[in-house]
Amino acid sequence: MRNSNKLKIIPLGGMREVGKNLTLIEYRDEIIIVDCGMTFPEDEMLGIDVVIPDVTYLIKNQEKIKALVLTHGHEDHIGAIPYILKKLKMPIYGTPLTIGLLENKLKEHNLGKVELNVVRAGDKVKLGKMEVEWISVNHSIPDSCALAIKTPLGYVYHSGDFKVDFTPISGDVIDLQRIAQIGEKGVLAMIGESTNVLREGYTMSERKVGETFNRIFSQAGTNRIIIATFASNVHRIQQIINSAEKYGRRVVLSGRSMINVMETAQRLGYLKLKKGTLIDIKDMHKYNDDELVVITTGSQGEPMSALTRIAYGEHRKIAVTPNDIVILSATPIPGNETSVFKVINKLLELGVNVIYESLTEIHVSGHACQEELKLILSLIRPKYFIPAHGEIRHLLKHAEVANSLGVSKENIFIMSNGNCLEISQKDAKFVGDVPSGNILVDGLGIGDVGNIVLRDRKHLSEDGLIVVVITMSKSEGKLVSGPDIISRGFVYVRESEGLIEDVRNVVKGTLGRCDRKSITDWTSLKTSIREDLKGFLFAQTKRNPMILPIIMEI
Repeated sequence: MRNSNKLKIIPLGGMREVGKNLTLIEYRDEIIIVDCGMTFPEDEMLGIDVVIPDVTYLIKNQEKIKALVLTHGHEDHIGAIPYILKKLKMPIYGTPLTIGLLENKLKEHNLGKVELNVVRAGDKVKLGKMEVEWISVNHSIPDSCALAIKTPLGYVYHSGDFKVDFTPISGDVIDLQRIAQIGEKGVLAMIGESTNVLREGYTMSERKVGETFNRIFSQAGTNRIIIATFASNVHRIQQIINSAEKYGRRVVLSGRSMINVMETAQRLGYLKLKKGTLIDIKDMHKYNDDELVVITTGSQGEPMSALTRIAYGEHRKIAVTPNDIVILSATPIPGNETSVFKVINKLLELGVNVIYESLTEIHVSGHACQEELKLILSLIRPKYFIPAHGEIRHLLKHAEVANSLGVSKENIFIMSNGNCLEISQKDAKFVGDVPSGNILVDGLGIGDVGNIVLRDRKHLSEDGLIVVVITMSKSEGKLVSGPDIISRGFVYVRESEGLIEDVRNVVKGTLGRCDRKSITDWTSLKTSIREDLKGFLFAQTKRNPMILPIIMEI
């Protein structure tokens, strides 16, 4: 019995990457899941919509799952839930806005009855032998919490995403008093977010952005203002509304996710606006430019987002003119810089005045910088520390910060997704791995696109396709018609007739060399055609198109 008195911490996402956060706390035959997020595909994941964590381990241990507990409502923490619920059933606990945003997602996916439980900061929920307490923290979305998970071996403190903001737009200041009390009781292990650990000092208060908005609005004169930000950044949207009301402008929303989040936040009381401030996008034409501010999605340059469509003249309701001021109130997520600057450049070409972060203070982060991370580490004083939510450079820097505050190097664990950290009363050690990785979502398909399909898509995108169609007599093994050559994404047939004729001759040569008796073995014939053409085409063009021989028999 004493041997089984061990706790396991198993991340299935969020380690050595940004996004896809999912961590398991396992004690004996009980598992609590913390967050279940998604991430966006990398450039080489052609055609993929979203990436979610591999939950094979949870499917195998479904009977152990007590609950999924959520820290806040951002996509990288709740985005994978609708996909995972198609394979797993479990109760879900989260704060009001988090559950409100999740309900929207579940409706979109037509998921039936799901047990959703609303909790508030300060609430404690007993889940088997463990107990979870939600502790109020500040972040770029209201209702964000850290989690203190009380286990038979001691507390596990999960920081969630946070910053220390003493003048938040709404809600309470981070509950440092309760965090200190948890630290006094003794914390066995802390899982700490590392997003901004490379930045020294403190993260600025969200109110700083409000001051900048007021300045821009006061100087806008007859200009129309268009502001792009994250749909989930309710505090930012509130400040835009405040400035709009102060300077007598009506607010228009553009982008489906923006409208969904606004409706939910307003319904739950997280957004406050006067009657008549918000107008329908269809009524924009009734107002002058100096009476309008448009809040839109697309701050990351996403191809189908409202701002990108506006910049390229593809938005049905909004067309920009040189009389517009466009504000990008967000920092490009690593990897999105090129897309963002393409949109900025396109807007500048149209004569629009574009304001983005490097020009003025129109964005502050929702994540803690070094000094705030040090503050929480000093209050919690964990025995074991696990940096999370970041690339390897972030995790190593956070480990260095923790070590400088007295956590010994032997007690700091840099983990990878799938690692299993086993903690007992006397020590902590890695005890093997569980299945982990990326599940790719393409349209309605979940996990049906793997490395081979992606490799084929990459091959097609880079070198194109050649289809060789021949008709053979089954009884005599003779060529009846063809070969017909179809090119897609390789060369334009009408301008490359000589090359296409040479391809036909290569195929005829391959058929001529084949033994008449074995020629009815279509598989080996296709291989011969593919090999001969591959060498010929590379010699002629230095390209390797995908070659697809089709043999019809009569």
